Amino acid sequence: MIYSVRGTVIHMEAGCAVIECGGVGYKCQTTINTLKKIKLNSEAMLYTYMNVRDDAVELFGFSSTSELSTFKMLISVSGVGPKAGLAILSELTPEQVAVAVASGDSKTITRAQGVGNKLAQRVILELKDKLKGVAASQEGFSVSKSPSPVFAEGNITNAVAALAVLGYSSAEVMPILSRLDGSKTVEQLIGETLKELGKQK
Repeated sequence: MIYSVRGTVIHMEAGCAVIECGGVGYKCQTTINTLKKIKLNSEAMLYTYMNVRDDAVELFGFSSTSELSTFKMLISVSGVGPKAGLAILSELTPEQVAVAVASGDSKTITRAQGVGNKLAQRVILELKDKLKGVAASQEGFSVSKSPSPVFAEGNITNAVAALAVLGYSSAEVMPILSRLDGSKTVEQLIGETLKELGKQK
């Protein structure tokens, strides 16, 4: 398994970038959000996921470990393939995906190209299962059903729940969240926690 590629960006087009490493160009399918963060003829590092099929071997590359882990979570949902995973992460950041799932906001997920309401609801249903353990252990846990949720209180608790969607346990995230300002939005708390977790890897 190729964990990451680091080298010069020698080609970019819609949906992919080619990174030259040691004279070999690795074509990585990627998201619009990652393409915005890299530049042609400049050095870049992408965290990768290799998808092996009977008829092809595909390499997917992401600018952050949080985007990679969210992609893996999304494609674990039945009916969500790599193409749909890239579409969702081209429209939404990992933080926005986590908040959408935690709040049951399928409408936000349907903003992704080619993702209909049924598929968006399946994403939420399957990934919300990951929240059950968190919900049971967090006193006063509640999730807003508003299409554009605003958490007036309990932001830390809701951030823990949303981070569980991305595969992080409360034991991993609470030491970081406890140092942050609880008055910040859930999305801001998630973003800062993911940055810290990325530094630890």
